[in-house]
Amino acid sequence: ACRGAPTITDGGYQGTGLLIPHRKRRGQNHLTPQQEAENAVHRRARARVEHALSRLKNWKILRDCRLKGNGVHQAMLGIARLHNLALTG
Repeated sequence: ACRGAPTITDGGYQGTGLLIPHRKRRGQNHLTPQQEAENAVHRRARARVEHALSRLKNWKILRDCRLKGNGVHQAMLGIARLHNLALTG
């Protein structure tokens, strides 16, 4: 289902074809306003993913998950719902 979807990463994945933030090149003092705006969008998207993963680690739900068949899928749906509830407060 995720084939062909863009993958955003941090700057450690240069040269892999993944989406990384813009970086200043040697001798370049500033990024262009367009690059700064793209980096801001990149940061916001990555922050959401990182927060969701930290929530999963905090709840330790999947660590001992030994479900068979469709159980892991159902557990992930439940986790996503709990996470959305936690965000809305």
